[in-house]
Amino acid sequence: MKPADPLFPTFVVGSLPRPQWVRDLIEDRKAGLISEEDADRLLDSAVPSAIRMQERAGVDYISDGEWRRESYVKVFTEAVNGFTNDLVSSGGTSSFTHLMYPAVTSEISSRRSMAGGEAEFMRKHTESKILVAIPSPYTVGRRMWSPDHSTGAYPTREEFVEACVPIINEELLRLAALGVDMIQIDDPWLGLLVDPDYREKEGITDVDHEIELTVHSMNRAVEGLESVPLSVHFCHAHFNRQHGTRGPYDLIINAIGEMNVQRFAMELATPDAGGIGVLKDFPMNKTLGLGVIDHTDQHIETPEEVAARAEAAMEYVPMERLTLNPDCGFSPSSVNPMDFDEAYLKLSALSRGANLLREKYGD
Repeated sequence: MKPADPLFPTFVVGSLPRPQWVRDLIEDRKAGLISEEDADRLLDSAVPSAIRMQERAGVDYISDGEWRRESYVKVFTEAVNGFTNDLVSSGGTSSFTHLMYPAVTSEISSRRSMAGGEAEFMRKHTESKILVAIPSPYTVGRRMWSPDHSTGAYPTREEFVEACVPIINEELLRLAALGVDMIQIDDPWLGLLVDPDYREKEGITDVDHEIELTVHSMNRAVEGLESVPLSVHFCHAHFNRQHGTRGPYDLIINAIGEMNVQRFAMELATPDAGGIGVLKDFPMNKTLGLGVIDHTDQHIETPEEVAARAEAAMEYVPMERLTLNPDCGFSPSSVNPMDFDEAYLKLSALSRGANLLREKYGD
């Protein structure tokens, strides 16, 4: 039995910056220049250093840095049949790099576990509590369904989202059986909905329908999950220190209370998220994963800044339901040019800030 969480438990959101050689390895694997088996052997040597870094920083719930993944969402397409690579553009701008993503082009079926191998490897290499993340049905649907390429397989995006639900549910049950301490479901596309410019660009005219689709598909995906806590993460997406959208979460804050999960990891340290006033409507029966580290800002937060951000949130959410994390993963895409040492210093500040709070508010 692992010890109970202290006050203000600290979490990562998943991804960490990869060393250049790991980034090159992932690109070579994608290009077929190295086999998956040979790449895995090399990554088996690399991933423990990501684990040790988080342990040294003092974080309570750690990940494997998602170093094996090309991206947080492509992990779905790498484990599921029915996709064709590099058909969908991210729509990059001068500040948000143009990337290519797979599109669904035929009926999907599970080929292997998305994250089971990651979880098993972590269990063998750490005594810390572990967090494993997979993408939500809605986020997969927004990113991987294309009107130009996908209608032959799934005439509407909604039908594709529904097809993703049982595959994600199966994966969640598998991770729970492996003894993962917290499963995170990444749903950044829910957070993007708050930005009217994004909605206009995407042709979203009925935002209530999109929110309802998010909640409905999430609740179906988590059915039967009783043995492990579930966390949903949403944010404004980022690349190279630039967010893809901006705006406060007032539009979606009531809807998250309808999701059958225990915790929400919210990007709130960045000014682009509109401030913590939205927490006045945070669901009273949920746990908040408060973003207290701005991963897009090169400034290294002090422990005192971390503690002050948590105390500001305590005006709305009691400390017993408050956990602390960075705003997002540091590098959800393997090609995101972020700095590993900077991530270590920020995670260290996160842990030291939590310790200040424990000294002040603990028994």
